[in-house]
Amino acid sequence: MGLFARVRKEWFIIGIVLVITCAKLAPSVGVKAGPLRPEITITYVAVSVIFFNSGLSLKTEELASALMHVKLHFFVQTFTLVFFPIAIWLLLKVLALTAINEWLLRGLQTVACMPPPVSSAVILTKAVGGNEAAAIFNSAFGSFLGIVFTPLLLLVFLGSSSSVPFSSIFSQLFMTVVVPLIVGQMCRRFLRECLDRRKPPFGTVSSVVLLMIIYTTFCDTFSNPNIELDHLSLLIVVFIIFSIQLSFMALIFFMSTRKSSGFTAADSIAIMFCATHKSLTLGIPMLKIVFEGYEHLSLISVPLLIYHPAQILLGSILLPSIKTWMSGRQKTLTPI
Repeated sequence: MGLFARVRKEWFIIGIVLVITCAKLAPSVGVKAGPLRPEITITYVAVSVIFFNSGLSLKTEELASALMHVKLHFFVQTFTLVFFPIAIWLLLKVLALTAINEWLLRGLQTVACMPPPVSSAVILTKAVGGNEAAAIFNSAFGSFLGIVFTPLLLLVFLGSSSSVPFSSIFSQLFMTVVVPLIVGQMCRRFLRECLDRRKPPFGTVSSVVLLMIIYTTFCDTFSNPNIELDHLSLLIVVFIIFSIQLSFMALIFFMSTRKSSGFTAADSIAIMFCATHKSLTLGIPMLKIVFEGYEHLSLISVPLLIYHPAQILLGSILLPSIKTWMSGRQKTLTPI
């Protein structure tokens, strides 16, 4: 693959590096009350655009075929929104005894509270011949659940910023997340044929807006001289993130491939990716709302920024091995 092709494929990861660099060089542009007015353009406009875009692109009409596989959906959502956060909370009780930066550790907890992504889990499931319909359903359903449960989990495990009252957080979530999502779905009902024919770049639009949110978040950090990032802590957190992903993927693989589980090989693949992947697109805006006023918001965001490319990289590396396993098991494993 040529350099230009590689850049086009990985443009979002490169974009994250570039916007963080720009925030370091010119933090005054994106700080609160600065030229970009992020307290309006980001907090309200950008977040609303992302969720309107999600509502417009979400093909809920295609989910009927997967709706009846209740056991699979229950397994994925319970693992994602119950087991994952509790397991990380217990792990952090141990890690808190170390010298790792406490804000990066809190960031690991925020990762655990996130819903599954709408794209990466589906793409990887499809690439190996897994149950694509189940992956689509759980990614979409998880996104809807995440609108309610992710803020609640964040507040339960981490609390909110003292400057923003509980009622204000949920009223803002409703106006900037729920309403745009519903409006997007209503618009899709009338524009479905046009959207399917023209195939607008929904993912690109959300990614560009997300880069704006990341930029302003780090502008706040670099404009605060009291915040320092421990590089050793960062390297340890990267190692922990890859370890968590591999451990949870192995655990799910073991649980879902037992004969008593009742899942097919294709089901197991969808479960493995959907239950371990976390949404950056939904996560960053929610962190921006729930932790508005936190001076360490960008440090809390760092593990999620790492987790996103890590889950794609790890999934891509494992694809050949999973394909080999699928070819050997797909004909023999049947649901009970």
